[in-house]
Amino acid sequence: MSAPAPVDEAREEHRAERSASSSLWRTGLQRYAILIVFAIMVAVFGADLPGTFLSIGNLSNILGSQAVLFILVMAVLLPTVVGDFVDLSLGSSLGLSAMVLAVLNVQHHWPVLLACLAGIGAAMIVGLINVFFVVFFDNDPFIVTLGTMTIVQGAIYIVSGSNSVGIVSTNLSNWIFTNEFLSIPLEFYYGLAIFLVVWYVLSFTPTGQKALVIGQSREVARLSGVRVNRQRSWAYIIGAGIAAIAGIAYAGTNGTVDPTAGSALILPAYAAVFLGATAIKPGRINALGALIAVYFLATGTAGLELLGAQTYYQQIFYGAALVASVTIPKVNRERFFKRKRSA
Repeated sequence: MSAPAPVDEAREEHRAERSASSSLWRTGLQRYAILIVFAIMVAVFGADLPGTFLSIGNLSNILGSQAVLFILVMAVLLPTVVGDFVDLSLGSSLGLSAMVLAVLNVQHHWPVLLACLAGIGAAMIVGLINVFFVVFFDNDPFIVTLGTMTIVQGAIYIVSGSNSVGIVSTNLSNWIFTNEFLSIPLEFYYGLAIFLVVWYVLSFTPTGQKALVIGQSREVARLSGVRVNRQRSWAYIIGAGIAAIAGIAYAGTNGTVDPTAGSALILPAYAAVFLGATAIKPGRINALGALIAVYFLATGTAGLELLGAQTYYQQIFYGAALVASVTIPKVNRERFFKRKRSA
């Protein structure tokens, strides 16, 4: 009567192996889903527009035109990683850096390097103000950065006299936008360099690991001996500095700086960061996922543009991507816990 036991054990082992294989398949699918959709999108646009979409010129346009946004995404990533999910002032910090550079260089004839440093300094002051009110007073980052964004935007109008300022030094434009390497503007490589630094620090250094722990649970981080407020402060300050570099790239790319520069980029930046959290390391803010998301969105908008779609369709695409980026992880998490409860 006890003979069937080995058969039952074999069935259980087979069932466990099949369950483990299925779990690995689902995990891999979640991790690389955006890459799969990316490849399908490229194939569809390429088949429909082979002469334009698949051209070197279009590739150069996609990589170069998104460099400013790419750099801003790296700025947005830092406070988001430590759990301060919204820093609305980063777009205005970009605009402030670009405007200070333009005013000092064009109107006051400062050397472009000194004007760039002044722009970075101005943006980092905004980061320090956020640290003071968000970290040390423990205020809601959304409300505080909404306030600083509004203040900085007003300061930009004061500095610029409510006018666009240009044309910024041609030397800056040459080293950012005009000069190319492998037919791609240099600004893309500057953004890539910033990405590599951010990715390395978050992935392979104790500082990055502490930042991830803080983002998951500040109380656990404190009990582990992590100086939470210090880490959060540096995230705001360095994030503002990177946003300032994005402002310099904006000035060099466009030549003329508008008072509204940066305000239109903050939504696409957050869309890329949260969409990137569904890739590579699902459920976790990560630099590589954000990089993929930036160019996934850029490729989609470029394809729509080549098809003749109006600008509002591109806005719908960005908005839909943002909604999907916050919904997909929740759905996956609920399915995961449901499977655990069933087990």
